[in-house]
Amino acid sequence: MSDALAYLVKARPEALGHYFAFLKDCGTRLDPRTRSLISVITKVHAQTERGLKQYLKRALDDGCTAEEILDALLMAFPALGLARIVWAVDVILAMQLPQFALHSPQAPAEPEWHDLLPARGWRVGRTRRVECAGRSVFVHRSAAGWHVYDTRCPHQATQIPELALAGDTLTCPRHGWQFDIRDGACKAHGDRPLREWPSRVSGGRLQALW
Repeated sequence: MSDALAYLVKARPEALGHYFAFLKDCGTRLDPRTRSLISVITKVHAQTERGLKQYLKRALDDGCTAEEILDALLMAFPALGLARIVWAVDVILAMQLPQFALHSPQAPAEPEWHDLLPARGWRVGRTRRVECAGRSVFVHRSAAGWHVYDTRCPHQATQIPELALAGDTLTCPRHGWQFDIRDGACKAHGDRPLREWPSRVSGGRLQALW
């Protein structure tokens, strides 16, 4: 928010309050990623550097990829024009975000084994959400062995919290997709399973590969 707008909110809260309530209501029926992409486009159209930086980071936090953000800007070309898109990319590159770095296709990043937790003492049926190397995963031990799932819903990459687990059913809070934590299968409201990472037990520690 600009200093001028912040001043107006304090000086005329009764008037500006209606405006912000209107904006908030307009986005309640959109998923976070779509709402963030639209916000990025509006900031580019207005050429508001501070706002672009703010909503660009929010879009990345909501699960948007760099490719999706660039596609959104290019799809909005009829409204934005080339000059605004180039301006936006200049701002983005100046931020030096790793998501927008160009990598050589000849040298893809090699998957690595990541240490998650001690395997000893885990009873069959136990599930836990774990943070490791910048990634969140669900660790579950079933009668068949260990499972390590991505915590992002395969529908719209919504992060699923540990509180969303009831018994063996994991429910995405965004659109209600339900998954069987014992095998990752989607059993209601969707058609794709949770992403499962390869796992192994080495030296008494559970590890996952990504």
